[in-house]
Amino acid sequence: MAAHAAVPARRSVHLHGAVLPALIGIAYGLYAPVISRHGGALTWGQLWLGIISAIAVAGAVYALRTYGHLLPREARGTAWGAVAGGAIGFLYSLSGASILSASVLGLIVGVGVGAAAFYLFYTHEDAEGHPAPY
Repeated sequence: MAAHAAVPARRSVHLHGAVLPALIGIAYGLYAPVISRHGGALTWGQLWLGIISAIAVAGAVYALRTYGHLLPREARGTAWGAVAGGAIGFLYSLSGASILSASVLGLIVGVGVGAAAFYLFYTHEDAEGHPAPY
């Protein structure tokens, strides 16, 4: 009689939980102080800028990925556009650019990301907002 052990079920790893927002937040938080120091030495204020920026962006991405399905697709696309536009506009303002140019760049990126997100949600959901079966 041959005895053998059952093969354990493999668990797939999903990056949409807390890992992906954390990675995005870490990358954003590392990049913000690099822009704001303009080639000088890192200060405590810039370090805190990076930490707070990382937490804010990671929190926003986590909230949208976790609770975004509760919003209608128009509001969800607008929310993704607002997060992306605000993040890019803030980074551009750290470089020393004027508030007007940072706002315009953030608006352009936000509209583009919002339109792309709405298109993605519109083409991948049915009329009630449920994911379309494939």
